[in-house]
Amino acid sequence: MGSKVVKTETPVDGVQPQPSTALAIDGLTKTSKMKVKWSQLGLIFFLLLSVIMTSCFIWQYQLPKLEQDGNLDGNSRSVRMCPRFPEPTTLEHPIPSLKEALEKVDFVLRNRINPISLPALSAIVIYNDTVLWTGNFGKRNGSDPNSPPPNEYTIYRIASLSKLFPTLMLYRLWEDGKVGSLDDPLEKYVDIFTIKNPLGKSKDSELKYVTDGLIFLDSGEVQIRSSSVTLRRMASQLSGLPRRLRATNLLWKGKTQTAVSLLQDDVLVADPGTKCHYSNLAFSLLAHVLAEKVVGVNYQRWIAENILGRLGMEDTGFDINPGIQSQMAVGVYSSGATAPLYDLGWYRPSGQMYSTAADMAKLAMVLLGAYQRKLLEPDTLKIMLTPLFRCDKDYFANRTGTPWEVNEQLGYEVLRKDGDLDGYSATFSLVPRLKLGLVVLMAGTRPQNQDVVSKAYSYIIPAMERAFREARRVLNSPPNPAPYVGFYTYGNITFYEIKAGPDGVLIMQQFGPQIEDLIPERYRTIKLNYLVDRVFRVVFEKEYPCVLRVNTASVSLEAQDGQLFNFYVFDKNGLSPGFDAPGLNTYNVVRIARRPTFS
Repeated sequence: MGSKVVKTETPVDGVQPQPSTALAIDGLTKTSKMKVKWSQLGLIFFLLLSVIMTSCFIWQYQLPKLEQDGNLDGNSRSVRMCPRFPEPTTLEHPIPSLKEALEKVDFVLRNRINPISLPALSAIVIYNDTVLWTGNFGKRNGSDPNSPPPNEYTIYRIASLSKLFPTLMLYRLWEDGKVGSLDDPLEKYVDIFTIKNPLGKSKDSELKYVTDGLIFLDSGEVQIRSSSVTLRRMASQLSGLPRRLRATNLLWKGKTQTAVSLLQDDVLVADPGTKCHYSNLAFSLLAHVLAEKVVGVNYQRWIAENILGRLGMEDTGFDINPGIQSQMAVGVYSSGATAPLYDLGWYRPSGQMYSTAADMAKLAMVLLGAYQRKLLEPDTLKIMLTPLFRCDKDYFANRTGTPWEVNEQLGYEVLRKDGDLDGYSATFSLVPRLKLGLVVLMAGTRPQNQDVVSKAYSYIIPAMERAFREARRVLNSPPNPAPYVGFYTYGNITFYEIKAGPDGVLIMQQFGPQIEDLIPERYRTIKLNYLVDRVFRVVFEKEYPCVLRVNTASVSLEAQDGQLFNFYVFDKNGLSPGFDAPGLNTYNVVRIARRPTFS
């Protein structure tokens, strides 16, 4: 339905002919035994349309691979199997392949422990709302021979992972209507804010800039209006603000008013929205402005009451008192010397916080939309987890988001926030498409010879894919299958039978002249997963080729995954007269009285 067919002799533009109303009605009103006679030309047309229709009904659970399938092509050419990305589903443990992968992760992290430079490490792997694995290695205090190992409740400084919280504050205030737009300019809330922007005009042959989250490319000399420092850009390393205030360091104890004054004679390092540039200043300024100008309370108090308390993150905070320090892993420099617990002062929102693996796992579940305590609406989470901008090659990430550094691994977007502060290193990461998260907290120096997070994902991602493909899918049956059961046709060209399986789930099979010889049975039978009133989703329980080849024609099947069928309102007999597949631009698949015969 609606598939683009490409022949080797003549290209086809992909516009699908629609059956006439008279033809569709004729298929419904005949009461005698239906017979269809085919001319040679009509048969060829039918076979081609059958291939197109079949392309709508495919699903699979095997790893993408190259296979030989003589049933699809007489030349036995190699075909790539799809889909490339399996859909997350409920898993039943134990899963041997996943257990093996997590054992490899355990080995990698355990062997990164160094009694001098990295004496303690805690890690946790999350799938949806479930902790799959925890690992705790080394000693909480490397200089004490009797020190116990860390656990998931051991406290570490999380450095730049603190930047997650100003971002969450921004999105929450936006949801509550206290922030009008994520793209509000900073001067809307700080009327005296100003900073020099000499880069608002570019003579580059290609200028890239962002407006309302969209990337535009213009050629030649382009005069653009002075791009504003917006709230979202501040949370996305796209504001152009310097890394920190001039004449200050991360221990500066000044006030927000003073910070704004210092910026008045400073200069942006990039035109906002045109370049990824790391800035602790941007996150700290964002946090303090939202707290002081929008909600009128201390930033730390707002975070404690509206995020930490709400999510039950009891071992996460800002102030390191003796009680907190007694629960901490001792941070060290690469030399083994104990690192002081600096107070970052005004820059606290950018790197002051501490937490545990258990608390950060709760936050990961929240961002994956799976935790029992909700913080943001699903649509807001989608926005927050969507990358915003592709960075230059000299930046340490391929893309940036709010507040993510985004790279691709094994075809998946991996959203990360890394942090490094005297004596501590940390990584918070998500793979949203797999509903997967990994948190690594370290007391010591991050290993330089290997990215342990990427290495861990190199084992976990393939194992999760395999687990999803091998999992038994639980499909929903409609409240009553009877209104959908029967025979259907698309323009008297292709024909389908829908029946109910033993569990009530609808099964749909294509049939017709030459279909059995032309198309393997596993590509002619699908199941329909009931979603809401009269709406079903196509599900195939067998793998399929990304491109189905029949002689000189080829049909892309990959784009047909999971299409929705919208059945019509029931008639006076309690039956649905037909259905549409709007995602395929296909309409008027109509019910017929009985199974046709062909001669």
